[in-house]
Amino acid sequence: MHRFLLLGSLWLLVTPPALSIFQRPTGSPAPPRLQYLLEPLHATVHTQRGATATLPCVLRALPRNYRVKWSKVEPANYRESIIIITNGLYHKNYGPLSPRVRLRHSHRYDASLTITDVALEDEGRYRCQLVNGLEDESVSLTLHLEGVVFPYQPSNGRYKFNYHEAKRACEQQDSRLATYQQLYKAWTEGLDWCNAGWILDGTVHYPIINSREPCGGRLLLPGVRTYGARDKQKDRFDAFCFTSALQGSQVYFIRGHLNFKEAGQACRNHGAAIAKVGQLYSAWKFSQLDRCDGGWLADGSVRYPITTPRERCGGLPDPGVRSFGFPSKELRTYGTYCFAAK
Repeated sequence: MHRFLLLGSLWLLVTPPALSIFQRPTGSPAPPRLQYLLEPLHATVHTQRGATATLPCVLRALPRNYRVKWSKVEPANYRESIIIITNGLYHKNYGPLSPRVRLRHSHRYDASLTITDVALEDEGRYRCQLVNGLEDESVSLTLHLEGVVFPYQPSNGRYKFNYHEAKRACEQQDSRLATYQQLYKAWTEGLDWCNAGWILDGTVHYPIINSREPCGGRLLLPGVRTYGARDKQKDRFDAFCFTSALQGSQVYFIRGHLNFKEAGQACRNHGAAIAKVGQLYSAWKFSQLDRCDGGWLADGSVRYPITTPRERCGGLPDPGVRSFGFPSKELRTYGTYCFAAK
């Protein structure tokens, strides 16, 4: 169960996340034993962006007049969206996933769901439900993408985004708003950030490893501190974005003394595009890109990725993507980071 400490209008989370909506609370009666569906051997399927992933759902028997319905829980509103319905002979696809999903159907008992060209928004909880009158039953699975969470704010300073602007800003940087689970995992891996930011479900948080006065005070425990749900139109914060590895791509640095316009042209001259912030974080996290050189990115910021911290590269003790902020676009001081599909 969650436990919170109240400090003024700030709530501090001091325990791990609660059970998902597919998990039964402690003390509730055990669900009936599955009669028609096999329990999956692994409840989590790990994949990468751009790959093909299959979520297993296999029947042990075929009841009369049955249907199998696949659905996904949307983190932004906790509602289930139907993906596909089949009666074993025919099927129909629904929603935005429709062009990229199919039933594996490797044998007559197989109702497994295959997703092609996996995207960031595909991560999450899925349910395979056998619909058979009074004997409905289901299994749930999680599709997990290895990724990285990063805080993001625009060039005009912190706390400028309402929820919809934060969501759009992450998408423009080859990422999406992080889920609470993704932010919590990033905190356990060392993310320490004092500015509060939106996440996908419309709540606002910030992760603290080292308690300090400007970030809620020294007496509060480390944790993912939360302001709870906020007005998506009126309230303004930063954003926490999530990105993942992208198959068949490369981020690389071009040295030079370039202004922002020249930086973009230098990338285009190599058949590439100036890299987005999410692409640089992905290259740092998954390709171990490590450079001391500040370079322009597509949003007009200047950053550089460090996987092996050293004194002459900012002097900070931890790996990370360092930032020079948003200098004048006319400044000819930096090189550029380019993104190219292999």
